[in-house]
Amino acid sequence: MAANISNVLNNVAKWAVGLGIAGSLAQTALFTVDGGERAVLFDRLQGVMPDTKSEGMHFLIPWLQSPTIFDIRTRPRSISSVTGTKDLQMVNITLRVLSKPDVDHLPDIFKNLGTDYDERVLPSIGNEVLKAVVAQFDASELLTQRNQVSKKVAETLMARAKEFNILMDDVAITHLSFGEEFARAIEGKQVAQQDAERSKFVVLRSDQERKAAVIKAEGESEAAQLISDATKAAGSGLIELRRIEAAREIAQNLARSRNVAYLPSQSNMLLSLNPQQASR
Repeated sequence: MAANISNVLNNVAKWAVGLGIAGSLAQTALFTVDGGERAVLFDRLQGVMPDTKSEGMHFLIPWLQSPTIFDIRTRPRSISSVTGTKDLQMVNITLRVLSKPDVDHLPDIFKNLGTDYDERVLPSIGNEVLKAVVAQFDASELLTQRNQVSKKVAETLMARAKEFNILMDDVAITHLSFGEEFARAIEGKQVAQQDAERSKFVVLRSDQERKAAVIKAEGESEAAQLISDATKAAGSGLIELRRIEAAREIAQNLARSRNVAYLPSQSNMLLSLNPQQASR
């Protein structure tokens, strides 16, 4: 009885060891590729395999083959550069790029660049493209033609990245600043423009004042001519009429004033007073 139990236990142990070894081999022979990823196999005999593995579970030959996982989702990255413009102004410019690897060329990327392909390629070609494009524009054109500059940078950078099997979903300029010298030059230009506008306004005002003086002089001349013609036609009657009208206007103004007293023009006012009132 004891011998039978011992045999059973030995068989169970053998099966357990066999199953353990088989499970370990199965685990090492399987690998999983998650969503948004691709796998490239390296074979010790054939090198990098030309086909990539998509999402799901896959088999490989343990020890002989090993998988390398690539993230194929779009990733953002900022590239900054300090470069010179066409008119020799220094500009600090920053790009935001959205990039991902070309899935059909992942084996080539793995062989030539490795898994850190974006760190190796994007900063280098980004600075190269920025320096080449910015050098074609003046500092003022970078501000007034920013959309055109951004479009040209995007087209050039996409074509350059495609040579390394990297795809660009979007390229945009996010920051653009100039040095202190250019800022002072811009401020001086604005001050000069304001002074020019002020001088232009002064000239226009002087011209309007001159025109107004000419019109006033012409009006006074025409009025004098009309008065002269009327005097010739009516004689001294017109002058007397104007004198009477002026006297009437003066009298009306004096009549409304409280500080004006009227005295007789022919007799002495003191002589017409009562002697008793005068002695008082």
